[in-house]
Amino acid sequence: MTANTIKNEILTALNNALNYDSIALDNESYKHNVPEGSESHFKLLLVSEIFEGKRLVQRHQLIYKALSDVMPKFHALAMHLHTPEEWALKKETVPDSPNCHGGE
Repeated sequence: MTANTIKNEILTALNNALNYDSIALDNESYKHNVPEGSESHFKLLLVSEIFEGKRLVQRHQLIYKALSDVMPKFHALAMHLHTPEEWALKKETVPDSPNCHGGE
């Protein structure tokens, strides 16, 4: 049985709310000044046709709505939200998140 982690709660909420082609969720808490094993900072890559014709703020709002019950449980979410066409043009790369000054 899978542990009920914040990461799993985020993935479950997104699975229940959205149709997508590809998803990756990385726990980047280790890059920050938090206790070992924390789940406070995440990076999300989500590729979906639902983003067609939507501005960046509208895409973020879709994610915020899907995660409304889970968001109080973590501190930060870096979002990389693309249509399948945009993702193909990016050559399937996601930029590295910057290091947190408190986590160095």
